[in-house]
Amino acid sequence: RRPLAGAAAAPAPVAARRTVVPRTAPAPHPVSAIIIGSSTGGPEALSKVLGSLSAPPPVPVLVVQHMPPVFTRQLATRLDRLGPATVVEAADGDLLQPGTVYIAPGDHHLELSRSAGMLRAKLTDGPPVNFCRPAVDVLFRSAVRELGGQLLAVVLTGMGADGRTGCEDVVGAGGTVLVQDEPTSVVWGMPGAVASAGFAHRVLPLGEVAPTLESVLARAGRPASPIGGRP
Repeated sequence: RRPLAGAAAAPAPVAARRTVVPRTAPAPHPVSAIIIGSSTGGPEALSKVLGSLSAPPPVPVLVVQHMPPVFTRQLATRLDRLGPATVVEAADGDLLQPGTVYIAPGDHHLELSRSAGMLRAKLTDGPPVNFCRPAVDVLFRSAVRELGGQLLAVVLTGMGADGRTGCEDVVGAGGTVLVQDEPTSVVWGMPGAVASAGFAHRVLPLGEVAPTLESVLARAGRPASPIGGRP
């Protein structure tokens, strides 16, 4: 498997770094899905996270990376070569499977929905949110509507504040939020907005995101219902 093409992420200037206090970690709780948001510098960050996993995740993973159409399909193809998880560009109605990563297609919002009692991907053409389509907040808030706190949310490097409102909902429902730290981010906009608002349980160097994901999943209880089933 080949690393994703592109220059290595440049660390943020030391003078720009901010001090934040993470939230107290929640007690171990069931996790039914991982939801990830990223933007500027995101392809490299995603390649590092997905390429560092030791095994396919036991739950589905849904990703919003701010990118135009066609490029998201190319991103999925490249990421699929990197690690143990299967990576695809999401299609409307996809049945969400453990061990599979679903990349939101450019110019479509990706939502997590239930249909016929199963968890599925839903694509919509609603207006941009935070000037973005796909938008991280749209994915995160839809996941909270369907799964409550049975979520592990991750916000990686990116410009702006997309994902902050969604992470507030995840935290309010009892889920866990991890964000990339400032020194390893290309732009500490999105993760910084979440951390500065007090919605991050962990603020992590990029290299620690994958092992922390696996650690949280290892401690997590079983979901109240099977993946795709109704509670």
